[in-house]
Amino acid sequence: MKGSALPTAVRGAGAGLTGLVLVLATACTGGDPTPQTTGGEAEEAADVRITPEDGADKVEPNVPVTVEAAEGTITDVRIEQSGAAGGQGASGASPSPSDSGESEVDAVTGTLSEDGKTWVSDWNLVPGSDVTVTAAVETGDGEQAEVVSKFSTLPAVEGKRLELQSNFPTSGQTVGVGMPVIVNFDLPVENKAQVENSMEVTSEHPVDGAWNWFGDKTAVFRPEEYWEPYQNVTVDMHLAGVEASEGVYGIENHQLNFAVGREQISTIEDSEHTMTVERDGETIKNFPISNGRGDIRKYTTTSGVHLTMEKYEHLVMDSSTTGIPVDSPEGYKLDVDYAVRFSNSGEFTHAAPWNGRLGESNESHGCTNMSNADAKWFYEESLMGDPLIINGTDRELEVDNGWGYWQRPWEEWLANSATGEPDTTDGEGTPGGVHGEDG
Repeated sequence: MKGSALPTAVRGAGAGLTGLVLVLATACTGGDPTPQTTGGEAEEAADVRITPEDGADKVEPNVPVTVEAAEGTITDVRIEQSGAAGGQGASGASPSPSDSGESEVDAVTGTLSEDGKTWVSDWNLVPGSDVTVTAAVETGDGEQAEVVSKFSTLPAVEGKRLELQSNFPTSGQTVGVGMPVIVNFDLPVENKAQVENSMEVTSEHPVDGAWNWFGDKTAVFRPEEYWEPYQNVTVDMHLAGVEASEGVYGIENHQLNFAVGREQISTIEDSEHTMTVERDGETIKNFPISNGRGDIRKYTTTSGVHLTMEKYEHLVMDSSTTGIPVDSPEGYKLDVDYAVRFSNSGEFTHAAPWNGRLGESNESHGCTNMSNADAKWFYEESLMGDPLIINGTDRELEVDNGWGYWQRPWEEWLANSATGEPDTTDGEGTPGGVHGEDG
């Protein structure tokens, strides 16, 4: 639903109003709402109804808050929550969700109908909290009325509290133009569309994007094309109160802030044994390399659009981690320098001073070998999320091998979103509803 918003509100998840009052009445205790009001004769003229009703107990946190004025127009709605039993975020999660901007992301904004008579909350409520809804209404003769409803929400029980396990990137990081937003949850998510719609991505240069799920615990947001460089991105995760699956509620909101840096795209041509690095559209480096020797699949470097994931100044490479015993004829255990990971199948760029065939042939077990100086430069100049494109091998990178998310064409990526609609990063809201299925 997109209507005219109050000054403090933004367009949020678009729940329709049809049948809304019935749903709220069945979700709360007691009979007809009896709002508390102040303002004398203006109260009767305003005829304001707030749901959930005043005094309701154990209200499901994913029930929308609504304010309806039979006469006059709604001028302001404020929601305060206190005594929440959500607790802290995931203990020991690394990297941990950011706490910056927490008060901002905790604000429950809402959408006002065009006639100014109905206001619906955009986001869910914190489980186990005491909620005060204060609505201001102006009557036709200019009188002011204030109506209040106080109620409490159902707490999230142990074992059914959805929390963040980790997120990539983390707040404060500067990343490459290909960097997705990766959110890992501690419990399976069944109501994927509602969770997707609870996570709002906003960028300084708005683009269309969408979430995809890899398993039931990992959600990944990717724009249609690479991010424009040199901009800031914010992810408001309004997870408190969202029902991830039956009886499982998010308990805490989070905000993630990161920067997209320069555009650096590296391309490896396997047949030519070279890597070319472009920065902001200009070629700045050209390296001789040696890829996987390719005689068997596991020693074949994957082709496709990779992203740089993590890097190590020094790393021990052990063939046993890929199922090859160190003491077997094909086994190895090497100390390497300046390693940059670009898949989960053991592929790195790294220094290989022992390889005398750089620029001439493929000799490795699947990694991209480089000279010490070139590997050091690439290590120092790489950001997490820089695209690394490899062309010419007969082993295609899988979409779920590391961060191979750009392997999925945009039309297919969008079709795999639970909402099936693009999510524009303009700060104007998400494609659909966050409340219960009837809300």
